[in-house]
Amino acid sequence: MPFIPLVPFSELPDNSHKSVRFGSKTVALFHYGGVITALDHACIHKGGDLGQGVIQILDDGERYVVCPWHGWQYNLKSGQAPFGYKDRQAIYDVIVDNGMICISEEPVKQAFKAEHESDPIADLRNLDYQLTPTSLNVLGISATNMNRDLPRPSTSESALQNALDFASSKFGAATKMIRLRDLNFRHCEGYYSRHEQACTWPCSISEMDAEDGMNEIYRSLVLWADAVILATPIRWGNASSLYYKMAERLNTIQNQITIHDKVLIKNKVASFIITGGQDNVQGVAGQLNSFFTDLGFTFPPFNFVGWSRGWIAEDMENNYTRFFRNRYVKRSVMDLVTNSMQLVMQIKKMDSSDLQAPKPKISEAGTLNG
Repeated sequence: MPFIPLVPFSELPDNSHKSVRFGSKTVALFHYGGVITALDHACIHKGGDLGQGVIQILDDGERYVVCPWHGWQYNLKSGQAPFGYKDRQAIYDVIVDNGMICISEEPVKQAFKAEHESDPIADLRNLDYQLTPTSLNVLGISATNMNRDLPRPSTSESALQNALDFASSKFGAATKMIRLRDLNFRHCEGYYSRHEQACTWPCSISEMDAEDGMNEIYRSLVLWADAVILATPIRWGNASSLYYKMAERLNTIQNQITIHDKVLIKNKVASFIITGGQDNVQGVAGQLNSFFTDLGFTFPPFNFVGWSRGWIAEDMENNYTRFFRNRYVKRSVMDLVTNSMQLVMQIKKMDSSDLQAPKPKISEAGTLNG
């Protein structure tokens, strides 16, 4: 097989690696332990550049390159994934001739991406929606946090439970409540910041860990719910930190619009319950509305219930009692649910098969030169 000269040997000193383009191909060259090897540069997982990866020595004593996007690992000499995985990166023969590093014209071992017998997130990958033309599935998300071993009354969560009970009794809706504090899920790890294609659906973290708690949110919010009611306390003038932790992981939904012109949220309604000892109900509602509309949700008229006793109401031991003695609270929660259910029943009749999103798209971003 012919060998193709790539770069001078002097440009790849020991303990270094980089990607080199030749023709229409790019390879990642590695020089470690006095041995030069070459792998196809694009990780078989999602295409991350292995030439920008880091080198690790694993328990077998061998050196592996770690993909900078999501952490997939490949042996520098064989291209194989670590023991227990069958995946393999394409690998080239390498010689040094007249001071030039040369590689074989074609890989001596082709890439191989293993197909697993069971895919625990196949429903997310395939977008197996559980909705029907007549379904009324209402998801409640509680973003309040507390010590699991020391439960206490929560104004926002109690109001949310009342909303779900009313949706069930008045409209015959199927309901479920998710308490974010009960889910063990990782923070967003910023793969989008590395490359827009590195933020995937299903979420890259979901692919790494099928038990990650956000998968319950993805299944319920994307595949199951017709309506979402999110309840949050006010924390320093904002929604709770648990809400923001979830919201960052929902970038995987919005990013599908940007990268693939693919809208995952269609004909779904969102409304909010916002309570707190401090004010700024409208500020919190504004952020929630802005974020959920970017995902694709529709809002009914008057789509949030707010409760705040103001700046000087520091007697928090009385807040819960006053909340549920207030006639406004009971009535407004029922109004919120009624408005949401009526809108759900209307928009489910809409044809959203060609729904367009007036959002930035990668195809419109241009290039570095224009």
